[in-house]
Amino acid sequence: MRLYIIRHAETEHNKLGLIQGSEVDSNLNEIGKQQSDLFFDFYKDINFEKIYISGLKRTFQTVQRFINIGIPFEKFDEFNEISWGVNQGQNDDLKEYKELTESWKNGYLDNKFDMGESPNEMVIRLMKGFEKIIKENFSKVLICIHGRALRIILSKLIDNDLRKMDKYNHTNTGLYILNYNKKIFSLKLSNDRTHIK
Repeated sequence: MRLYIIRHAETEHNKLGLIQGSEVDSNLNEIGKQQSDLFFDFYKDINFEKIYISGLKRTFQTVQRFINIGIPFEKFDEFNEISWGVNQGQNDDLKEYKELTESWKNGYLDNKFDMGESPNEMVIRLMKGFEKIIKENFSKVLICIHGRALRIILSKLIDNDLRKMDKYNHTNTGLYILNYNKKIFSLKLSNDRTHIK
């Protein structure tokens, strides 16, 4: 199985540098629409058998042109972005945000903002989604998720160590390709933006 995993295209929250978690169901902005068009134009001939997205509309909008040509898709709420709780919508240069993400690198993976979600909580639901995908056993699938979700799932699947999540850089519509064979995930491409001209 080959999994093409992308982060959703740009939203206004991304453009403004605002923390955007599962609490915000934002639309793509004009730049995001251009990014999703460029991604579709570049990868439309891959013949994806199925598309998996989160329950948030920015992932649907990113891959909508693939869906429009008849590729079946499924929404997994398990793939929603992490909850940032009380700091949702704050600027991402917030001191508490930097302290929290730094604590995760140091192994404090139960840490979270008030009313938010920790990496250890999030990875459980992300893995439920990936287990469903593996059971369906298609040969080529497209998955559109969120920035922190992408980092957490890659550090789980590739390293089995969530402390390494921040080594996985992400950009809007940046593409990761993973192969899955005999219960092993291997990374073939990282945050590729060849489609962005």
